[in-house]
Amino acid sequence: MVLALVPHAGYVYSGRIAGATFARVDVPEHVLVLCPNHTGLGLPRALWSRGAWRTPLGDVEVASELTECLKRHARLDEDERAHVHEHAIEVELPFLQRLAPRVRVAPLCLQRLSLDECLELGAALAEGIRAFGRRVLIVCSTDMSHYIRAEIAAELDRLALDQVEALNPAGLYRVVLDRRISMCGFIPTTVGLAAARALGAERGELVGYGNSGETSGDFGRVVGYAGALVS
Repeated sequence: MVLALVPHAGYVYSGRIAGATFARVDVPEHVLVLCPNHTGLGLPRALWSRGAWRTPLGDVEVASELTECLKRHARLDEDERAHVHEHAIEVELPFLQRLAPRVRVAPLCLQRLSLDECLELGAALAEGIRAFGRRVLIVCSTDMSHYIRAEIAAELDRLALDQVEALNPAGLYRVVLDRRISMCGFIPTTVGLAAARALGAERGELVGYGNSGETSGDFGRVVGYAGALVS
């Protein structure tokens, strides 16, 4: 498994899909986690390169050797400010800890990148992972459509997920913009797909799809959630 796409909402809403997706993954010791920047704080390619992140299950060490290798190959910003109030990586960490107690992560928060920049960054991250010489799982943290009717969310999200399954990063980027799909993590997912393809991935698979209405009972204004695997 090269890449896992997972949601990052509250566990009561999206934990079932995230859990089902992670359960299909043999999580290695090193994981590159890509997420969107919901706050607008910090720099566009914000890498947290050392130290540890604390969760209720204990500390998760930052994979400093991996982050140094990625910095040598990709243009990344040393920036912790983008992460301080961002939730989209931290909600994934307990799943990774449960499956690989010694896991180390390279947290990368992305915003405001053009398609060309996404494709360039994905290729550069793949170079860094190859140079690292050990297995690295890429995790893309994203929710899908936000605050629209469930049936419309499903229709729009299917357009985006078709591109994920087809391993088409450019197609994903374009359909999200053209159809105004409010997929918050389309930039990190575009980057992740580009990296996965450069690393030899050939197949995408949707594990599950749902929405917040399944928990809240409100199907008039939902957030969509998806889990997918790329290998």
